[in-house]
Amino acid sequence: MDFSYTDEQELLVDSIKEFCERFFTEAKIRDMYEKESMSDELIQEYLEAGFGLMGIPEELGGIPCDMQTLGLLTEEFAHYSGVITPLLNNTLAMRDLIDFGSEEQVAEAMEAYCETGKPTFSLGFSEPAAGSDNMNMSCVTKKQADGTYLLNGQKTWVTQGAAFPNILVVSKDEDPSRENKGMSMWLVPLETKGLTTAPLHKIGQQIMPFCEVYFDDVVLTEDMRVGEEGQGFYNLMKNFETERCLIVAQAIGVAQAAMDDAAAYVSERMTFGKPLANYQLIQLKLVEMETAIQNSRNMLYKTLWKMDNGESVRIDSALLKRYACQEATKVASEAMQIYGGLGFTTETRLGRLWADLRGFQIAGGTDEIMVYIAGRQLAKQYARK
Repeated sequence: MDFSYTDEQELLVDSIKEFCERFFTEAKIRDMYEKESMSDELIQEYLEAGFGLMGIPEELGGIPCDMQTLGLLTEEFAHYSGVITPLLNNTLAMRDLIDFGSEEQVAEAMEAYCETGKPTFSLGFSEPAAGSDNMNMSCVTKKQADGTYLLNGQKTWVTQGAAFPNILVVSKDEDPSRENKGMSMWLVPLETKGLTTAPLHKIGQQIMPFCEVYFDDVVLTEDMRVGEEGQGFYNLMKNFETERCLIVAQAIGVAQAAMDDAAAYVSERMTFGKPLANYQLIQLKLVEMETAIQNSRNMLYKTLWKMDNGESVRIDSALLKRYACQEATKVASEAMQIYGGLGFTTETRLGRLWADLRGFQIAGGTDEIMVYIAGRQLAKQYARK
């Protein structure tokens, strides 16, 4: 096992740190939270620095890299910026379309992305009764006599759903019943008649606002289909493991930022004539926080290594997502506790870090569904032959 960075990875980390020190001061982050958005100029800077092109095929204008390097970019950007941004989501959305879209759809989307750093679409997968339970989707398209399709239903928790001109929707073909596994993906313009949105308000990750999207007899044409008919569910499943790993990479980065603050503070804060660092209970908190971060990081990069080597990570990614996101939230919570009353104010960033991290125990698959995914497979793996 080799835990060292390559020369290129060391340069990458240095570049990330420099970029974040320039563009992600606490004052600038607070401004982003108040506006619930990130400026087009900053997104463009991220793209021009090369970060927004990493993980995209070279023939499309991207910068190919292995999953371990993409994980490193994600973790260290979250660490040095100290905030969850839509920048990774933008890249992941493009990877989805690249995997499943037609040449024309991909070319058009990549042209816009390379100009702005933003995808031309949001991802509309979840529904009020179908978060982790994808088979319970009720959004449905029905073919009409003239060859068009009518889309009806609702999507929810659509990240930046009102910010982009299109939405990539997964819907059932013809029959909304649970038994129907036939689903398709559609790229639907937001301005299409019958499509409306309504904002939802989060307690964290406010730079990435999300919304509900309603479809009332929305007319679709065949050229709006993404991928093959009936394959939407399988396309949806394909990239979940990548998404979960990169969510964890963000969580570890933000947890590390909380650790940085708390571990430095204990040497500065005096109580009863001694620094906090002298108290064994504080030392115990630091030890447990650091252990959680290191364990999570080791699990993450082992899983990414397996992905790079073509090994299945179905169990690994689920175990990782459940463990690391819970532990990252605990790290931020303990950091707040170390700061005491000050940690519960907006004078520090710790409350914001905690709220951002708490969302990751839900996003990309809840803690509970990770147990369901991994537990069934572990029972099979350990069954006596």
